[in-house]
Amino acid sequence: MKPRRLFSLVLLAAMALTQGMGQTLERIEPPSWFSGMNEKSLQLMVYGKEIGSFDIKADYPGVEVKTVIKTDNPNYLFVNLDISPGALPGTIKLTFTRGKASLNHDYPLLEKPAGKARGFDGSDVIYLLMPDRFSNGDPSNDNVEGMAERNNRDNPGGLHGGDLKGIGNSLGYLKNLGVTGIWLNPFLENNQPSYSYHGYSTTNFYRVDPRYGTNEEFRQLVAGVHDKGMKVVMDMIFNHCGSGHWWMKDLPARDWIHQFDRFTRTNYKASTYMDPYAAESDRRLMEEGWFDVTMPDLNQSNPLVENYLTQNSLWWIAWAGIDGIRMDTYPYPEPDIMSRWVKRVTDEFPGFFVVGEVWYDDPAHTSYWALNKENSDGYRSNLPSLTDLPLCFSTHRAFTLPGANEGMTDLYNLLSQDFLYPEPHRNVVFLDNHDMTRFFTETGKSIDNFKMGLSFILTTRGIPQIYYGTEIIMEGDKKRGDGYLREDFPGGWPGDKKNAFTGENLTPDEKQAYEFTTNLLNWRKGKEVIHTGRLKHYVPENGVYVYFRYDSDESVMVIINRSDEKRNLPTARFAESLNGYNSGTEITTGRTIEDLSSIGLSPRTAMIIELKK
Repeated sequence: MKPRRLFSLVLLAAMALTQGMGQTLERIEPPSWFSGMNEKSLQLMVYGKEIGSFDIKADYPGVEVKTVIKTDNPNYLFVNLDISPGALPGTIKLTFTRGKASLNHDYPLLEKPAGKARGFDGSDVIYLLMPDRFSNGDPSNDNVEGMAERNNRDNPGGLHGGDLKGIGNSLGYLKNLGVTGIWLNPFLENNQPSYSYHGYSTTNFYRVDPRYGTNEEFRQLVAGVHDKGMKVVMDMIFNHCGSGHWWMKDLPARDWIHQFDRFTRTNYKASTYMDPYAAESDRRLMEEGWFDVTMPDLNQSNPLVENYLTQNSLWWIAWAGIDGIRMDTYPYPEPDIMSRWVKRVTDEFPGFFVVGEVWYDDPAHTSYWALNKENSDGYRSNLPSLTDLPLCFSTHRAFTLPGANEGMTDLYNLLSQDFLYPEPHRNVVFLDNHDMTRFFTETGKSIDNFKMGLSFILTTRGIPQIYYGTEIIMEGDKKRGDGYLREDFPGGWPGDKKNAFTGENLTPDEKQAYEFTTNLLNWRKGKEVIHTGRLKHYVPENGVYVYFRYDSDESVMVIINRSDEKRNLPTARFAESLNGYNSGTEITTGRTIEDLSSIGLSPRTAMIIELKK
């Protein structure tokens, strides 16, 4: 069945919610489902006045109503369907009856996409962007009737008008830049009265925010990204919803969210999960407290909530064809629930990429969530990848600590703790993201620091992620507020004086940063030794850190001289890594190095040398 036809079925189904004898069928979620899924069970959340008093039948070959669950709210009905493996795509006739009252709904059963999930690995570089702040491709959706917040580019914390069409128009730029995937900060409906631009207060889990576009436009964007040979990561939130979510006015059940006599905020202490001495009250506050006043904490311990959220993930994967999920605030719900969620996702879509936001400053706590980690409390995570915040923080320290050797030693020591991770190459590594001061700002607005930091992130182990604007050294200080970390990408709006997409009016340093980034990213694409090779590093001396990425066929030598001095680096102590190699090419400059016995180093410089025999 063609995509356009599939979308039409979903649209017609949404329009087909019927009314009879004073009762209204207002919502059914998920809005559609898929034949050929490994899991044969499907839970429908049905919402309408007094729908809980109705009986339901499903008329379709291979589809059967197994159980019906009612809650303490008579306006909801949870219907568990069994869909046999042999059920064909089509339209399931759902009939709700109570006495003489009858409601009918045509429910689309679509075809599950064929093929194995693309996933992400060390060959990829993920470009993180915030849809509202990247490019405004369709000014007509800047303000939408029924949405509480209106566009205001003068407000750093307001809506600025970026959208899916703007991202789609920029795919050529991203392809040429050299990234292989894009990660979109949340773009589902966020109908909050203020600060709705960041997307982390979802008000409808099945609808793209109309100020960004439509569901179909998102699916078309994914297809366009795939046509360019790139992939898409979708940012999701399991822990909470927005206070403006439609169900907050009429909760499906009292225990759908965690409720308190007064507003109770989480303590943000995710370490309480693995702390052998943690008080149970602290653990409960971590899990059940609200992330913010506008972010009600969902009670995933209610099986209906857990299933609702899990099915939402499965729906977006199948419906839009995304390649990965970045799960926000991963440790905040109960760990076993998150483990089950990942397993259901990866069982249904083998090879699918999931990265969890795990915000700790040390590898011991971070590694607790790593795939195949055997923890002392018996917990085993199914999480394929996690955000390597400890390495990010160490990279910042490496270029801000007063002593050059202290900075390089910090990086060395951090990586020496990789024994805590069963598979450290799975970690997502980065210089910064939308929640922290930009690397360029943090390290003194130095183009040299920028080049050294980027060189490290793109050549160390792991899956690199770069934040939009890094390539043109955009600035942003967390102390000024989050809006300043997420400024508009120049050239994404008509009338912008500076245009990063074309290079118009960029400063010399910005142009230099762009050229450096582009060259390094495109070189990296074809270097399997960087993607999968082993890592060997040497104790820093005099502010110089040396490491090698190598396999049986190739070797790349990386030298970071953080010191302010020109140095001549004798290489005798690297003999075990240089054995058999006698020359090399420095890839950022193209310079040939004929003699590896001693290498001249410029101050505050990273060298990436392809070794030759």
